[in-house]
Amino acid sequence: MLLASIAVAQQPDNYPPDNKNVTIASTNLPIVWIDVDGAMIQRDQRITGRMKIIHNGDNRRNYGDTATHRGQHIDYEGYIAIRYRGNSSFSNSDKKPYSFHTMTGPLEQEGVKKQKVDILGMGKDNKWVLLAPYADRSMIRDLLAFTVARPWMEYTPEGKLVEVFLDGTYYGVYVLCEAVSKGKTRLNLDDPGEEGDALTGGYLLEVDCDEEGFFTSHHHPVFSDGTPIWDRYNYYQYKSPEIQDMTMDQINFINNRIDDMEEAMASPDYMDPENGYRKYIDVQSFIDYQLITEFGNNVDGYRLSGKFFKRRDSIDQRFKMVLWDFNLAFGGARHNESYRTDTWMYQSNDLTYELGELYLIPFWWQRMNSDPEYTAQLKARWKQMRSSNLSDEAVMATVDSLVYVLNKYGAEQRNSTAWPRWKKWVWPNYYTPKSYSDELNYLKQWITARLEWMDEQLGDKPYEVLRGDADGDGVIGIGDTTTMIDYILEQPVEDFVFESADCDNDGMITIADLVVLIDYIISGIWIE
Repeated sequence: MLLASIAVAQQPDNYPPDNKNVTIASTNLPIVWIDVDGAMIQRDQRITGRMKIIHNGDNRRNYGDTATHRGQHIDYEGYIAIRYRGNSSFSNSDKKPYSFHTMTGPLEQEGVKKQKVDILGMGKDNKWVLLAPYADRSMIRDLLAFTVARPWMEYTPEGKLVEVFLDGTYYGVYVLCEAVSKGKTRLNLDDPGEEGDALTGGYLLEVDCDEEGFFTSHHHPVFSDGTPIWDRYNYYQYKSPEIQDMTMDQINFINNRIDDMEEAMASPDYMDPENGYRKYIDVQSFIDYQLITEFGNNVDGYRLSGKFFKRRDSIDQRFKMVLWDFNLAFGGARHNESYRTDTWMYQSNDLTYELGELYLIPFWWQRMNSDPEYTAQLKARWKQMRSSNLSDEAVMATVDSLVYVLNKYGAEQRNSTAWPRWKKWVWPNYYTPKSYSDELNYLKQWITARLEWMDEQLGDKPYEVLRGDADGDGVIGIGDTTTMIDYILEQPVEDFVFESADCDNDGMITIADLVVLIDYIISGIWIE
């Protein structure tokens, strides 16, 4: 493998950066070296490559001059099967994203298999992606969304900022990320079997473009007044297993289960707690997905990259959601007015259709939001989020921590040297920043305005501390006393919110707080 930090000539077919002469003296980010020996990377099929990742540990420097610095820690070294990935992120971006599998040997060699490896502490698996932030000039939008969502959702992919060389040329900052896939360290789903309960799971699907291997919904998207949009369709892609690995019985089962879910959504009795839509979806999972998607006003969040999964019926027959694809979120795109901070994305089909877009949001998001019980649960969850890691202070701290990593040893500056585009419009940006600090100011102002508007829509100051709500469920009751007693007695507590349990606001949780809480309950103060 070529591991010199000096740039070499690169075939134009592999989309080199504008400036091919950037080098790394040292960086705090892992350095990823990819060698395809001058071969052209393809979109529709994988080619053999070699990968080497240098990572000397958190808070330690990694050196680009591997000849001088020979004793560096090699996090991974081996074969990969690599291809380009993405739709608009490939077609409309100069900086291309990749998908790769870790392999036991070159693809040309007989008997070669995928090989599960632990990369950068993200757990063993063989499916990985390199996201290529380009339109996202902050380079943190995906990781910001994943970070704030992780405490709430069953599974959210891990990702690490890295710097990438391809055949010796510096290609800039990427996000080396878990692919949303089955695996013990990811979505721990059983492979579907041939009959009985085994046939019912597990499946990973995605609302996306109508590429090979998909099921067309029998229900059309709808306008905001509920009128069907007859010339638009929604498509469910089979992600795992892929279509070529599925039997007809498996295809028929999962198609029928999607049908059942959508029929329940469309039914006049859709709010029925036993036989309505709640029978087929994990409502809390969909609420968490909606709140994070709306926080970013993510133009791709519902109609594209809408990933969901299902386990075997004996475990859980309901569909659950997975977040993905936030590179155009948080005011990053002009598409469908997603740059605005005062609109709901789930209601955007009217405008999206008017603009001629082919892919619209499935009807069931609007349907669920017409259910008073769903919206009440949505508002309660927003209160929990805003009193936790989605408070103004916590979100800005997350942004600052990601930016610090990029700026610590000049990774952002190197990326901007390789891909100079300040003061230049990049598809599909709404705002054209003059510098990285200008982009961050825009991002922070957008986030602040968005949170304020969502607070106004979902309740009056839902992020304020609800003193006495020890279990963080948005209401005060006997359950909070039990939670607080267990905490005081140092018993295991599954859900405990310290700030809310500190009823007398003295920075400690003691019997005095329990007395105040009981007074709250007896007097009816704060109970919703």
